[in-house]
This record gives sequence, structure tokens and C-alpha cells, in this order.
Amino acid sequence: MEINPLNIIAAIINFIILYFILKKFFFEKITKVIDDRCDEVNSTIERAKEQEAQGKKFQEENRALLAQSKQKGKEIVEKYKVKAESVSKDIIDNAHKEASEIVQRARKDSEREKAKLKDEMKNEAVELSVLMSSKALEKTIDEEEHRKLISDFIIKVGD
Repeated sequence: MEINPLNIIAAIINFIILYFILKKFFFEKITKVIDDRCDEVNSTIERAKEQEAQGKKFQEENRALLAQSKQKGKEIVEKYKVKAESVSKDIIDNAHKEASEIVQRARKDSEREKAKLKDEMKNEAVELSVLMSSKALEKTIDEEEHRKLISDFIIKVGD
């Protein structure tokens, strides 16, 4: 093959003409498309960074809300625990109060029964003393001795 300098010069001139034609009609459009694509990629990257930042922000907010919810849950549990203890204490206090009232009623009933028995015993003592006095009268004792016997008997029975 032979190298012809005219062919080389013609090829170089054709290349330069082609370059200027492409530059005039296509380079601006291609550059614009490439720039638009770069802008789109950059804006996509920026949006992704913004969304990542927003996602981290939401994640932190969710963590804060979760911590706050846990704290509120603990407070609610503690509140109901205190309330339950209060109710339990009230129930126990009421039970103690009722038990105390029952014991007091039983004591009062016992005292009434005791007083009733004392009265019955005094009544029996009086009846016995009357019976004794009537028997003593049968033996003919004087009135002073009779009164002394009755009062002695009442004193002994009353204690």
C-alpha cells in the first residue's frame, strides 16, 4: 500500500469539516443532553440525601416517641399500681374496721349478758332472802336480825 500525501491531507480536511459540522449541529444538543442528565443525576442525588436526612430525622423522632411511650407506659403502670395498693389498703382498713366493730358488739353483748345475769342473780338472791326471811320468821327472829341477814346476803351475792 502506498501512502499518498494528498489522501492524507484530504482526510484531515474532511475530518476538520466534519468536526465543525458536528460541532455546529450536534455538540450543543449532545452537551445539553449530557448536562441535563448530569443535572438530573445531581438532583436525584440531592433528593436521596434529603430523603436520607429526613429518614434519619423520622428514625430519631420514632425512637424519641418510643422512649416517650415506654415512659408513659411505666407511669400508667405505676399509677395503677399505686391505685391498686390504695384500694387494697382501703379494703384491708375496712375489714379491720368491721372486725373491730364486730369485736366491740360482741363485748357489748357479753357485758349486757353479764349485767343481765347479775340482775337475775340479784333477783334470785332477793327471792332467796325473802324465802329465808319467811323461814326465819317461822323461827321467830327479831326484825333487826332479819334485816342484818338480808343485807349481809345481798352484799355477798352482789360481789
